[in-house]
Amino acid sequence: MNDKNLLLDVKSLKVHFQIASKSAWPWSKPTPLKAVDGVNVRLYEGETLGVVGESGCGKSTFARAIVGLVEATDGEIVWLGQDLTKMQDVQRRETRKDIQMIFQDPLASLNPRMTVGDIIAEPLKTFYPNLSKDEVKQEVKKMMDRVGLLPNVINRYPHEFSGGQCQRIGIARALILKPKMIICDEPVSALDVSIQAQVVNLLKELQKEFGLSLVFIAHDLSVVKHISDRVLVMYLGNAVELGESKELFAQPKHPYTRALMSAVPIPDPKLERAKKIEMLEGDLPSPMNPPSGCVFRTRCPVATEACAKTKPTLEGDDIHAVSCFHSY
Repeated sequence: MNDKNLLLDVKSLKVHFQIASKSAWPWSKPTPLKAVDGVNVRLYEGETLGVVGESGCGKSTFARAIVGLVEATDGEIVWLGQDLTKMQDVQRRETRKDIQMIFQDPLASLNPRMTVGDIIAEPLKTFYPNLSKDEVKQEVKKMMDRVGLLPNVINRYPHEFSGGQCQRIGIARALILKPKMIICDEPVSALDVSIQAQVVNLLKELQKEFGLSLVFIAHDLSVVKHISDRVLVMYLGNAVELGESKELFAQPKHPYTRALMSAVPIPDPKLERAKKIEMLEGDLPSPMNPPSGCVFRTRCPVATEACAKTKPTLEGDDIHAVSCFHSY
């Protein structure tokens, strides 16, 4: 990774939400919900970083904090050498041209009162108000063609399209400013399997063409393995393992990562039947009341008393790092 330019450096990022107490007493203090609790990760130019974990582990909150949709409680989000958390609104507005986002629900992320052309053109009108209508329309048609949308649908509305087509509209909107990074928040989870493959392949093509860096969040580990260069594994708001995709899927070190990877189906029926699935016992703890020490210890098959006393940190480098006292 040292031969690539560093774009994003997230240092000890925390996002805590204050949840009002259910107590009848008005002086009761709110309880912090630790959605993201000290994540460290770097993203390099042209790289795809996959982010995986169970529902409720903080993946989407982590992504939204980078974009600025939720406020970071603590830590640093360093973009090209500048800390986004310390920027004023005017400064941060300029960085938004380089950081875009594709959302999970294709239809819900589009304004139903706007045509496809207006939706894709909106970022251009916001950041380049001096462009003429003809120039904007020309750029919109180019981008529509690039993502596989016919130019004759430019005046149609989102409800007239399928989920896959709506996601292509969202991709075109994110790409129209030619950003350096796009955060993909489960962009294929609401789509059929065949459409998922089309969207993922389109993202890979666009990444190569535009030199994009991607943060790709997904539950489908097979998709993450296919598209990612490195993978960050999160559990209860914490980063538990980070590594290159091939190595992480082949030899996971953290007990939680091993359990996740054992659930990935193998195309060979014999190998699929013969493999051992590592089941996790118990439920995911509440982020309002996380376990002491290692947050995974209540479900970990190798946890000891020491795990309850001290919280492990992510030890290693950008190639492979793990947060565990008993990594394999």
